[in-house]
Amino acid sequence: MTFFSRPRAAREFLAAFAFVCSSLVMAQSTPNQVHTSPQQDPGVYSGRLKVDYPTPYEPATIEEIQRVLERVHAYVDTAAPVQVVDGDTGAPMRYVDKLPSQVALARTDLQILTYEWGVTYAGMLRTAEVTGDKRYTDYTNFRVSAIATLAAHAQKNLPPGTTRATFTPPKHGLGFRGILFPRALDDSGAMCAALIKADRAGLGARQLRPWIDNYVKYVSTGQYRLKDGTLARNRPLPNSLWLDDLYMSVPCLAQAGKLTGERRYYDDAARQILQFADRMFVKDRRLFMHSWVEAMDPHPSFHWARANGWALMAMVELLEVLPKDHPDRARILALYREHVAGLVATQGHTGRWHQLLDRRESYEETSASAMFVFGIAHGINRGWLNALAYGPAVSLGWNAVATKVNAKGQVEGTCVGTGVGWDPMFYMYRPVHVLAAHGYGPVLLAGAEMIELRKNNPDIGTHDGGVQFGKALEN
Repeated sequence: MTFFSRPRAAREFLAAFAFVCSSLVMAQSTPNQVHTSPQQDPGVYSGRLKVDYPTPYEPATIEEIQRVLERVHAYVDTAAPVQVVDGDTGAPMRYVDKLPSQVALARTDLQILTYEWGVTYAGMLRTAEVTGDKRYTDYTNFRVSAIATLAAHAQKNLPPGTTRATFTPPKHGLGFRGILFPRALDDSGAMCAALIKADRAGLGARQLRPWIDNYVKYVSTGQYRLKDGTLARNRPLPNSLWLDDLYMSVPCLAQAGKLTGERRYYDDAARQILQFADRMFVKDRRLFMHSWVEAMDPHPSFHWARANGWALMAMVELLEVLPKDHPDRARILALYREHVAGLVATQGHTGRWHQLLDRRESYEETSASAMFVFGIAHGINRGWLNALAYGPAVSLGWNAVATKVNAKGQVEGTCVGTGVGWDPMFYMYRPVHVLAAHGYGPVLLAGAEMIELRKNNPDIGTHDGGVQFGKALEN
């Protein structure tokens, strides 16, 4: 008896087939139906019809971009405040010269000492650079100065011989163990890079260097590595690589090279990019897998969007400061360009990118989309990428990201913190939340690069109905 000779099996197969077909149909874009006659609307022939796009299509103006960034700034200024409390009693502390021995930060909607906020400080500084708006500089200066002051006070009041293992966390609020005794790249890399950028900009009242040095020391010598020096974790399985760790290490090392002039930091940063790529860059997709485990063979490839965003931004950060004569620069630039090509090929039809890049049935995610807009626009601004080829993608990408910044300045559609999984359901059903802090820094960075892109490309416009990054020679 064949499969189709069994009525129930045949019905189940046909029902499943119909469901798959209907799902594919639902995933498609819907064209605009035109009802006017050609005599009334000659755009039917020319293709210059007004289209009801799901995302604004015209390239955003500098003023429009600035308004989005201003909303983000206004929101995070109140959602991530500096609120100091007595770690023993929970009492709020109003004066910096009367700090308790156990100092802590109040638990607020967003926190000023997390790796996500390291990205936010970097975004504030880049926005200040391209706009000249002092509000963004002041935001970063106030918070990094407070971090340095409070960490120094916490260190001064440690019992002699305290280690991370013997550190007593506060009963109330959040302590400073992560900055005093880093134990992971998440504690160190993004904040380190932001502090170095702030220090180079003259911020932090010259109090940042001890914490910069502490972070750099951890990234360079404290984090677990494979035998070949690749930064690794022993979770969720022994000898695991997380693509996220490229951003949690490379910008710190790159900025340390810029700060100190010591080439060993550049060398280590370049080695991380290339050795991660050797294991995790899937060449036929031109995308990175999220994680790699030494003992796993064959190796599943899940192209989680935000992890690819961390990798792209890490390459951008390194290329920005890597000396032109560095022997690995050409290889890293080639990898960056190949990755960009793979990312642009997976952009969703409304402008954002999908949670799993190669699975269109997964939802469109905001933080990764902003990372890609930043990373690609920065490459155009630096001459690493061709504006004619990649400008339209980032124009649409920014417009799509901007629609996810609500009236309060909250970034919607950002996936919450995510570990490593080996099945599609793990990634495709991760929740999104406006308090997932990963979205705020990338939106600031993306907007800043788009402002510079608009300044550098005055001929951006729509010709024959499509966005072009070049002046039309014919009307």
